[in-house]
Formats: sequence, C-alpha cells, structure tokens
Amino acid sequence: MKKFNIRKVLDGLKEQASSSASSGQSGTQENNLMQETLQSENFQLCKTVRHGFPYQPSSMAHDPVQKILAIGTQSGALRLFGRPGVECYCQHESGAAVISLQFLINEGALVSALADDSVHLWNLRQKRPAILHSLKFNRERITFVHLPFQSKWLYIGTEKGNIHIVNVESFTLSGYVIMWNKAIELSSKAHPGPVVHISDNPMDEGKLIIGYESGIVVLWDLKSKKADYRYTYDEAIHSVAWHHEGKQFICSHSDGTLTIWNIKGQGKPFQTITPHGKQPKDGKKPEPCKPILKVEYKTTRLGDPFMILSGGLSYDTVGRRPCLTVMHGKSTAVLEMDYPIVDFLTLCETPYPNDFQEPYAVVVLLEKDLVVIDLAQNGYPIFENPYPLTIHESPVTCCEYYADCPVDLIPALYSVGSRQKRQGYSKKEWPISGGNWGLGTQSYPEIIITGHADGTVKFWDASAIMLQVLYKLKTAKVFEKSRNNKEEKQNTEIVDEDPFAIQIMAWCPESRMLCVAGVSANLIIYRFSKQEITTEVVQLLEVRLQYEVNDMESPPEGGGGGDRDLPTPGAASPSPQTTGPPTHPSSSSNSSDGVRDNVPCLKVRSTPLKQSPGYQVDLVVQLVWVSGEPPQQITSLALNSSYGLIVFGNSNGLAVVDYLQKTVLLNLGTVELYGSNDPYQRQPRSPRKTRQPSGGLCDINEGSASEDRCKSPTSDYRDNSFSRSRSSSVTSIDKEAREAITSFHFCETFARKGDSIITPCLYVGTSLGTVLAVALNLPPAGEQRLLQPVIVLPSGTLGRLKGSILRMAFLDNTGTFLPPAFELWYEPNAVGADSEERDKARKRRPVSVSPSTSQELQESQYAVVCSEKQAKVIALPSQNCIFKHSITETSFVLRADVVQMNIGNCVACFCANGHIMTLSLPGLRPLLDVNYLPLTDMRIARTFCFTNLGQAMYLTSPTEIQRITYSQETCENLQEMLGELFTPVETPEAPNRGFFKGLFGGGATSLDREELFGEMQAGKASRGLAQHIPGPQGLEGMKGAASGVVADLARARIALDERGQKLGELDERTAAMLASADSFGKHAHDMMLKCKDKKWYQF
Repeated sequence: MKKFNIRKVLDGLKEQASSSASSGQSGTQENNLMQETLQSENFQLCKTVRHGFPYQPSSMAHDPVQKILAIGTQSGALRLFGRPGVECYCQHESGAAVISLQFLINEGALVSALADDSVHLWNLRQKRPAILHSLKFNRERITFVHLPFQSKWLYIGTEKGNIHIVNVESFTLSGYVIMWNKAIELSSKAHPGPVVHISDNPMDEGKLIIGYESGIVVLWDLKSKKADYRYTYDEAIHSVAWHHEGKQFICSHSDGTLTIWNIKGQGKPFQTITPHGKQPKDGKKPEPCKPILKVEYKTTRLGDPFMILSGGLSYDTVGRRPCLTVMHGKSTAVLEMDYPIVDFLTLCETPYPNDFQEPYAVVVLLEKDLVVIDLAQNGYPIFENPYPLTIHESPVTCCEYYADCPVDLIPALYSVGSRQKRQGYSKKEWPISGGNWGLGTQSYPEIIITGHADGTVKFWDASAIMLQVLYKLKTAKVFEKSRNNKEEKQNTEIVDEDPFAIQIMAWCPESRMLCVAGVSANLIIYRFSKQEITTEVVQLLEVRLQYEVNDMESPPEGGGGGDRDLPTPGAASPSPQTTGPPTHPSSSSNSSDGVRDNVPCLKVRSTPLKQSPGYQVDLVVQLVWVSGEPPQQITSLALNSSYGLIVFGNSNGLAVVDYLQKTVLLNLGTVELYGSNDPYQRQPRSPRKTRQPSGGLCDINEGSASEDRCKSPTSDYRDNSFSRSRSSSVTSIDKEAREAITSFHFCETFARKGDSIITPCLYVGTSLGTVLAVALNLPPAGEQRLLQPVIVLPSGTLGRLKGSILRMAFLDNTGTFLPPAFELWYEPNAVGADSEERDKARKRRPVSVSPSTSQELQESQYAVVCSEKQAKVIALPSQNCIFKHSITETSFVLRADVVQMNIGNCVACFCANGHIMTLSLPGLRPLLDVNYLPLTDMRIARTFCFTNLGQAMYLTSPTEIQRITYSQETCENLQEMLGELFTPVETPEAPNRGFFKGLFGGGATSLDREELFGEMQAGKASRGLAQHIPGPQGLEGMKGAASGVVADLARARIALDERGQKLGELDERTAAMLASADSFGKHAHDMMLKCKDKKWYQF
C-alpha cells in the first residue's frame, strides 16, 4: 500500500509561499501520512451485459425445445433471449449482416449465415457463447440456409441457384451438390434466379423442395439425384411452406397471391388465393397487391389450419401500417404493427415437422420492436413483453446511473409504476422461457434514469445485471400542446423539433427530489408522493439571463432576491406567480420594431393538472427571450434537498432558485461572479448580434456555429465543447467566446481562503477552467426556513485548470469522500397524523456528512477538481494545490466522476480518444488506462456515465444500453452472475405412426444422409469453394461449457461424441483397409490368370 507524505509536498511549496504552506501544513500535522487503499490490481475493465432492443435486426430463430429466441442484426450482432432476465449478446468479428439463423434444436448450438458468405457454428452450452467452426464461401453468395430437425447436414442455397451441403459437426463440405441446371433442366430457358427456399418433405426426408426466385419450384429426389416434379408460376416466389402431411405446399408471390400445390399435380396450382385483393365480379384475376414476403402453414389436430403471412396489402392502402395477416378457417384477422416487419415465426407445440403443429403464438420481429401474439385467445391479444426493449420508445437524449441507492427506493418507484401498466394483454405466461438465472452475489440497488426526446423520463431497476422499467414520467404534461401556428413556433421556440426533449437531469435519491432541464431552456422540479393530487395552478418563475458585457462591476455585497440592480437583470419576482403562466399582451412581448421580449419558449398549462402518485410537479422555471435574443440552453444543473436550492447555468451565467420559497436568489452573468478579479479581457457584445446556436443537443460539426437554429436534440451531444477552441492557454480569451457554466457542486466547506469554519457553499466550474465559490447563508430549519431569505454571496476563485471544468468533489483530511448534505424523503401531501410526522421531519436538521461547523482550522478538507485536461487536489482552506495530474494532452475528457469503490475512492474518466482511466485519491496516481473504444458516435459521448462500485454505462446504439465494469471484483464474479442459456431438456417423443400406417406404409420415411452425403459416396467437395476456419476454441471450447450439472452433462456428451468420432474414424480406416486388400487381391488374381498360359518368351 503506497503512502503519500503530504508534509513533503507542502514543504516544497514553503519557499514560494510560506504563509500558504504553513496554513496547509497545519492541517496535516496530526495526520501527515494519508494512506491510499486502492491499487491498480483493484481495477479491470470488461463488458458485463447489453440491454435493449437489437439495433437494426435482420433475422430470427427459435428453439422450440429449449424455448430460446435468437435475433441477428445488420451489424453482425447476435442477441439470445430466454426467460426474463436471461439474455446474452455476441458479436461476429466481421460485422457483416446476419442473413439467417438455424438452431440445432435441443443441442445447445446455433448456425449463423452472414452477408459476407460465411457460416458459423456457435456453442451455447457456455455462459458466453463462442464460435466453434466457420466456413467461408469464396465463389458463391449465400441466399438461404436450412437445417432439418435432428440432422447434422446443413443445406446452403446460393445466388447462382446451386445447393451445397455442410456437415455441421466437422463443418466440412460434402461432395454432393445440386446444380441449378440439373434441377430445372429444360423447364426454363433462363436462369431460375437465386435459391429462396429449401426444405425437406415432412413425410419423406429423401425429397427436398427447392424454390427459385423466378417462380420455379423443384421437388428433388436426393437418392436418385434428379427432379421428381417441377412447378412453374409466372410470379416471383418469396417463401414456401409445407402442410405437415407432406402432400401439399404453399408459395407466396410478389403479386400478393398464395398458391397451394399438390406435390403430384405439377400443371397448375390446386388453389390460388389473394388474401387482400378485391375480387372482380366478371371472374377476372384480382388486382395485384404488394408482395407477400413470408407465409407459414400450420395445422391443428381439432380445427382448421392457420395460414400466417406478412405483406400482401393492396396498393391503394396508402399510409396503412405494416400488417400481419392470420387466416384461420373462414376468418381473416389483419393485425397492424407499429413498424415494418423484418421476420416472423410461429411457435408450435412440437418440434417434429411431420406432426400436427398446434401453433400457440407468433413472434413478430419488427424494425424497432418484438411482438408476441397469442393465437389461442380470441382477438389475438399480445403478450406483455418482459424484456427491457422500450429504451428507444422515444430517442434517448441523456441518462444517469446510480449504484448503491437507498433500499426503499426501488419498491417505492415500482409501486407507483405498476399502476401505469396497460391492460388487455394475454393472460398466459411469456412463451420464451428457456435458460436459468445466474447466482449473483451483488445485492446493492442500482437505478438508471433515461431522458427522452418527447419529454419522458424513465426509471429502470438495474440491480444484478438485469434491467426492468420501474416508472415513467411525462414532463410534457406541464406545458400547453403546441398548435399548428408555424409563425408563432418560429418566433418563440429555439429548436426545430422535439421542444420537450430532456437535456440534463439532477436527482437526489435520498430525498427523491428530481429536477429536469429541457431543451427549450426550461426547468421542472418534482417531488415524489404516494398520493394523487390535482394542482389548480402550476407555479412558475421566469428568469432573464442575458450575456451582455458592459462596464465591469464587482458583485454586490448582499445576497438577496431577484430584484437586485445588476447589469443583467434578474427577472423573476420574489413571490411565486399564482395565476398560472403569464399571458403577455403584444405591447409587452414585442417592442415597437417587433422584437420579442419576456416570452418563454413554451407555454405552461393554465388548466388544472391531475397528478398521479409518483413524481408531481412542484415548480417550473423558464428562461425568457431578452430584447429579441432567445434564451441559451441550460448546460449545467445541480440540486440540494438539504438547502432547498436548485442552481442552473448556461453560456450567459447562472441562476440560483429557492424551490421552497419559490424565488430566484441570484441571477448573475459569468463575468459578475469574478467581480474585480476577472483575469480575462472581454469585449462588449451587442445583444442584437446574430445569435450562435444554443449548444443543446446539436450535431457537433466543425463550423456548426454558423447554423441559425439548433437541430433535433436526438442528434447529438449536450455540450458544444467539441466545437470549441481547445487552446491550452487560460490567460487569453477569444473576443466572441462565451464563458459557459459547466458544473456545480453543493458542499459544506470553507467559502474563502483562510476561513476558520465551514459553511454551506456552492462551487461553480466554467468552460474556461475556473472554479468559483458562492457562500450560502441559510436560515434555521423548520418554519424559519420558509420565512427568512437565503443569502447568496459570490466569494472568490478557488483555482484554474486547463479545459472546461467537468466534476468537483470533496474529501475530509483522511481522504474519505464527503457527499453533499441531503434531506430524507417525507410525504409532501400528508394530512392528519402523517402531516405531523412530516413537519417533525422538516424541523430535523438535514443530514450532513460534513464535519461539525465548530471544528478548528487544522481539520482541513481537500477539493478534487477534474477538467477536460487535468485533475487537481486542492487543500482547504489554504487553497494550495497539493496534487496535479495531466490526464490527456492530445485528447480531452468527456465524462469524469469521483466514485466510491468498496475500499476507497477514485476519479474515473472517459476520454474522447476512447480511453477509460482511473486515478487514485488524493494522490492522482494512474491506476487504470484502457483503450476501450474509438469514439465513433456522439451518442456515446452524450450518454456515458460512471457510478459507484465500479459500474459504468452508455448507449451503444439508439436502442441498446451497454453496461461495463472497471472493478476487478465484479469481473471475477461476472461468470456466476450471468445466466445459462442451455438447460438439459428431454426431446419430446416422435409422433406415433398409428397401426394402419405402420401396416400399410404411408408414415414418415427416413433417409441415411450419412451414406448419401458422406465422403465415401459423394466424394470430396471442390477445394476452392469454401475455406474452413476453426473457431478460437474448437471442440475444446465446448469443454468450458456452463458450470454445475449442465457442465457435467455437456462434458459427458462431449466425451461420448469424441469416443464415437474416434470409433467412427477407426471404422472408416478399417473399411478402407479392407477395400484396399480386396482390390489388391483382385488385381493379383487377374494378373495370375493373364500370365498363366504364357511362355517365357511372350513376356
């Protein structure tokens, strides 16, 4: 354990500033050796779990015995889902789109085919699935893949129309090939197109049906290697499906028709159906419809079969949403979907294709959702989806992550959130129920909060690497719905779209107070209540916050309300507005030349607001237009429940709001915080100058400053720091640059250099690297807090760093983290006895973990400050910098947090170059530096956040949250925490053939595929056709299969497989030797007969 001698550090400062050094040294005389408990071996970076809907899905498969669902995406990702809480993410290295997935049913394996013409075998018998084998086709493009149930031979159809056969155990090609010209022969003069379908007859494995895109279907006899029948239709085929008895099949076509064929009637279809076509009275063909992209034909033992299809709507249904059609007997149900259909699968009771299918549900994969329909109930209700797939319901604009929350918080949020659930779901259990949960040892509560473009805020339970939505808050309810008045919108709103988007959130888990900042320069403060109330009038404060540098003035000495005489006037009245949002007459909102003034961007609703249990609005704060200048978007926000204060800032300045008394306490431009000590030479700026974009969540492009209006908040980052000049100099300022407020921290500390007592303070960080202190003089708790004013007084500069200030925190003289003071939650709407309890709670002194205010000077503190470039530890009250670390020279920090680990504290940083770093406290020693990912997406920059106990998260795509850990302990326990996908399940018994079928034949006939496709019969495949690539683990990978019983079963099975494989190889070698001996004997006998009667001279 390394020890830092602070005395030596301060001795070095003595020569330059003896007085400062002595005051700093006096605070460390009793404890001059501060031990750092965290070492580099306590840190390790790894991904833990990915949540959310698979981004840009492309294919899907289902294992009906294991009850597992697999989804492939266009970026080569693979997501596997079992019972709620059992899910897994894998990635193909090439990143090519997954075009087809096939389970080896009940075998714990999956075959994936990619758009780069590679086929892969995944082992699902381990907690983190791995590739066992790969096969890369060189000459042909893969278009379709089919693996029959309980077969080890995989059929692969290609763009050239050929079919190749792969042994999935060895991943080698068979010499057996079905060539397109042999399949169609003279039935067509032209090439039939790519293979769009392959499947074997359910009753005869020796008969294979092949569908070609042009409309030709071939019934191929595998044994005789020729076509039995050919079926031709003049419309392109999209899919084919069998009746379970193997006597009929159905095709879907590009003109919206379905054709049903008898296998022995090849002339024309037995029946043609146009499900959505209008039938003309004169008997002509119905009008063509949109293509039917897929059809499935499923039979039931007691009723009519189901025909389920996607697409096929008539062309005159313009603007109609995508539909899934379920045809059952004479009824046809058209089920509208919210997004385009990617694929669908019918879930059936049996895995055997030659039995009555008994369908019970349909899984529909949409572009942005997964829907499961219950086929057994009238009206086809959908199942309630238990997976966290609604993260992207509205695009995520910001998020926060909290670990080790109060234990009563998740139950409280769940109880109010459970009332928000929709009705009308299927009453049955979720049908995808495979796998087993992990045995997690982490038990602390974790909560993720996501803010969205439509103004919603969602709370998620993220404990034990799971994710479940707890509660959803709609902030847009506070505002009037925007009318379609384009002129008015353009004049008042500062964003083109999504005016309610959430930009920043501040939350106090202990008091449950929540504050959200919107993209339209508005703040909403919420209290948590378990009781429903109706708010007659939403309380509103309006604030004028304008950047205008005139003659420099030092800040006034008094604190005081919003009526102070300042260069940028504080607009809000000290008393709350009780008549709802102000309606400004045209004379006050527009000056004589039409300049807008005192107008907010959004109108707060004037009608009563019914508020359900949960988060209820307490106060709305809005920035208003000033002399034709729109308000700048809010860049930083902080909340303190102990003090009853909210502070927010933007590129103009900051405002402090007392949400208990509903008043603005301070409204200052950034310049005025410095007073007479401003180190920068600033140029006055005309308020009518062409405004810069508001920063907000704009696209970050070089030169974006020329854009007049901010883009959608969903497009990118909340801070415009990407486009700012990154000069290392902190003594000069560009004439046009504004000094934005970038961070806040409430604390109980020393307000000024050399102070002897600690007081409540607000520390302010700016975009130019300055840290400023603001002293807070609070009235006593209880009634006096509501009657006497809070005095707010800027009290000087703490220090300067390179780059924008990102995070501040405080440690005591032993290095222990000092969290801000907080108030415990109480029911705000309590009545009777409950209200007495509430009043008692409010009179109690707020919980403060800072040292007592009567402490003497030597009990010093340490301020930890992190900017885009540097980290510093500053001793208080001497304000000496005792440790300093340059985090990055070539890049800049996007997110920094001071986090608590199990045995100490550290600074965690995420840089724009993709590095994740941790620094010790207070010594700022580098403990971890990993080049985690190149920052290719501003979404990651905007949503990355660290939290306590080594957890972090970010949005890896618009629909998915990736969670990671930087804790060695969590990495070691991860294997136990992960769920198991594969569980030992008996395969159902094959259907009974029945007495008469057994007696007279007519049941399913099997095929010895091994004999037909094996090397002895079929020969070797062409060498250059495909390249075999063994997986990183090969057969050894399966030996690392899951733990416990599953592992033992898996190992026993592998041992049997290996033994069988070796015996098979021995048999093959013995057979080959016998054949060779026979051949040698035959040749010797022939030679003897030939030479028998010859004389010596005839040789």
